[in-house]
Amino acid sequence: MARLVMKFGGTSVANIERIRNVARHVKREVDSGFEVAVVVSAMSGTTNELVGWVKEAGAVHDWREYDAVVASGEQVTSGLLATALQEMGIPARSWQGWQIPIETDGAHGSARIEKIDGARLIEGFGANEVAVIAGFQGLDPATGRITTLGRGGSDTSAVAIAAAIQADRCDIYTDVDGVYTTDPRVVARARRLDRIAFEEMLEMASLGAKVLQVRSVEVAMVHGVKTFVRSSFDDPANPQPGTLICDEEDILEQQVVTGIAFSKDEAQITLRKVADKPGVAAAIFQPLAEANINVDMIVQVVSDDAATTDITFTVPAAEFERARAALEKARAEVGFSSIQASTDVVKVSAIGVGMRSHAGVAAAAFRALAQKGVNIRAITTSEIKFSVLIDAAYTELAVRTLHTLYGLDKA
Repeated sequence: MARLVMKFGGTSVANIERIRNVARHVKREVDSGFEVAVVVSAMSGTTNELVGWVKEAGAVHDWREYDAVVASGEQVTSGLLATALQEMGIPARSWQGWQIPIETDGAHGSARIEKIDGARLIEGFGANEVAVIAGFQGLDPATGRITTLGRGGSDTSAVAIAAAIQADRCDIYTDVDGVYTTDPRVVARARRLDRIAFEEMLEMASLGAKVLQVRSVEVAMVHGVKTFVRSSFDDPANPQPGTLICDEEDILEQQVVTGIAFSKDEAQITLRKVADKPGVAAAIFQPLAEANINVDMIVQVVSDDAATTDITFTVPAAEFERARAALEKARAEVGFSSIQASTDVVKVSAIGVGMRSHAGVAAAAFRALAQKGVNIRAITTSEIKFSVLIDAAYTELAVRTLHTLYGLDKA
């Protein structure tokens, strides 16, 4: 029998009526002959409330206790959905991460899945039982403690479970009906994609698109899990197909650029008059790495005296103060004269596997942005994307310009 994993996010299960609507989606698939596992997030707003309680209880808290509290939101949802399904006459039971078990490492608050034993879930399928699984959580087998996977971790839970039970596909239900060429709130002419390659979705997720968690796309790509992004607000009796995330070979006609993403969560840091000598770059970026601060764009400009250089790079805006503190601590070793910084910047990116076989894609963008008066602070490129750092005030203009330039507007 075909096997399916369905995942529903916080807005999809925000109240009892929406949970009943989710149950109707699940019933449709059960009636179609699927063995179904459902992964659920906490009800909308619950996780933020739980995190707030932990911080109120102790400003410096034990992350193991943080996980014990925060994981409870998904436990409530899984029990409620299982109850709603039973009310419809569908055999169902709730599962917590430790019951399956979903084994993770011991990094509380941001654990990574290491192993899932799907045998008990499959046994339940044999009894025509729907498995309703609390997403976002797992078990550290070394300590027997509950762990959580970080924000958006239910997406990763769903894809990893789909891989573990060899599901035919994984449907991620959200408050949008698929993956768009860019944010429709910024570009009204953005259109939904029927298909997008794993690599493209990975880049879009990491560069600002909020549809899926980055790690969930990584897991799907590694294990070849066919994944759909769909809307939970569709009529359960007549759902839309959504967007399929798949291998590049499964897309017959590939555009040069598939989508435009942007991220406002950026801070630019420039170190002035850094000694231009071997080992300086390591002295700058090693302290940031040790503090688990991700560095993205890096630009180095040699001064006229050829003895010093200016180094500019970006970090997540939320990590800006920690990054500056780490750099000030390393000032003596690095030898820079001053730190200049800006948080009023945005990273805009164009993504498409078609870039591999087309020259001049980025150059056309630079020319179009210049014609609109948009100044570029920094540039990074890879085989299937390029990103530019610009002033935040020009975000919508830049996104719309590139969206039109690459023919992504609706016909």
